[in-house]
Amino acid sequence: MTEHVDVIIVGAGLSGVGAAHHLQLRSPNRSYLILEARAAMGGTWDLFRYPGIRSDSDMHTLGYNFRPWTKAKAIADGPSIREYIEDTAREGGIDRRIRFNHRVTGMSWSTPDACWTVTAETPEGPVSFTANFLHMCSGYYDYERGHAPQFAGQEDFAGTIVHPQFWPEDLDYSGKRVVVVGSGATAVTLVPEMAKRAASVTMLQRSPTYVVSRPAQDSMANWLRAKLPQHAAYGITRWKNVLFGMVFYRMTRKKPEKVKQKLLDQVREHLGPDYDVATHFTPRYNPWDQRLCLVPDADLFDTIKAGKAEVVTDTIERFTQDGIKLQSGRTLPADVIVTATGLEVKLLSGIAPVVDGETKDLSAALQYKGMMFSDIPNLAFTFGYTNASWTLKADLVAMYLCRVLNTMKKRGMRQATPRIGAEPVGVEPFVDFSSGYIQRVADQLPKQGNRKPWRLNQNYALDVMALRFGSVDDSMEFSNPAPARARVAA
Repeated sequence: MTEHVDVIIVGAGLSGVGAAHHLQLRSPNRSYLILEARAAMGGTWDLFRYPGIRSDSDMHTLGYNFRPWTKAKAIADGPSIREYIEDTAREGGIDRRIRFNHRVTGMSWSTPDACWTVTAETPEGPVSFTANFLHMCSGYYDYERGHAPQFAGQEDFAGTIVHPQFWPEDLDYSGKRVVVVGSGATAVTLVPEMAKRAASVTMLQRSPTYVVSRPAQDSMANWLRAKLPQHAAYGITRWKNVLFGMVFYRMTRKKPEKVKQKLLDQVREHLGPDYDVATHFTPRYNPWDQRLCLVPDADLFDTIKAGKAEVVTDTIERFTQDGIKLQSGRTLPADVIVTATGLEVKLLSGIAPVVDGETKDLSAALQYKGMMFSDIPNLAFTFGYTNASWTLKADLVAMYLCRVLNTMKKRGMRQATPRIGAEPVGVEPFVDFSSGYIQRVADQLPKQGNRKPWRLNQNYALDVMALRFGSVDDSMEFSNPAPARARVAA
């Protein structure tokens, strides 16, 4: 017999556990399950195990709005974040609702039944569930494969090639020559950590990224925590960091050249006047056209300045038996090559929703308030901010979903569907972001409109107004009343 619940949450990571908490708190009369493809919760923070893995956002905004982050370090390591998620799930009894090793393979909506049928693969074989509402919290990238471009001569390399997404537990790089290919958040994390044990570490980049240093500890947050109750201290710090981030982002949009020079001046302060900042730390784009890379306590700069690591900006010609030959003619010797070349985007776990027998093409849909799709009923998804912490948006989406669920129950309706209506909506790309992982799949992503509620705000304050206090009837059609017999029973 197929098991039925009111809500199925897909993914037991930061978003899924948070969504479950909000559901229990704000819609306590709704039953739910979490389907998790892997054998453990934590999502990103359980999958990635490379040396030094840490957040690239402060934990006062990456943490949940309902559970204060109480550790001294605001820029937290991966194991600490995983523990935070696990503790949240355990304390709320959410862990008992998780079905591990359930990899969702299909989702099909039936209007007459007002429910989704969700199929999943398990070690014991395929299973299926039904639910009135489906909330996809499976992240935005492919857990099974990272972005791994093939380099000429790769098969000739005699050493070890590693992608950070699949870091071997037994890899010993002590005393080895290491080349990290890449310039993003993963690369700038790996380099200072690996330099502690490796003979040499070279960060090889085709083009630079903006790198910003920030203290690992938030002194004001730690002071407030000593003076005020936890929730009050956390709330003040959270809004302080949110507002600072919003002001900074606005400055990058209004005065990009001024902000760019300020960022580069900070790098020069760390590396000294003789370092070639123009070549190695000056990107071709403006700040926040792509995410900035955060390094706590200037660890990357300190490692370079101490001569323990080197940044090389060049293009790979080919791999050789003992290293990498560059277009400039230089050869980088290596025993270990880390290809920190990025992620592959995979929205909704790569599953196309089927509505009344019709497979929906998400690239033809408009996103609705950054959490649903036009003409697809009872399906929400979590996709965090590109210019701020992921969980800021995840919390708002989860709370808004509860508002929708409660409205459906109050009105006796079983279906909530975003509808565009008669007024035309201009179509724009899903996100205005030039990062490679987005551009590679831009044609596969849903679009955004040129007006509310079809336009992404990328602004936490505006989303608070829209999702916490805005109308739930804004371009939302509530329909499909429950049968009379069911209403009487209820």
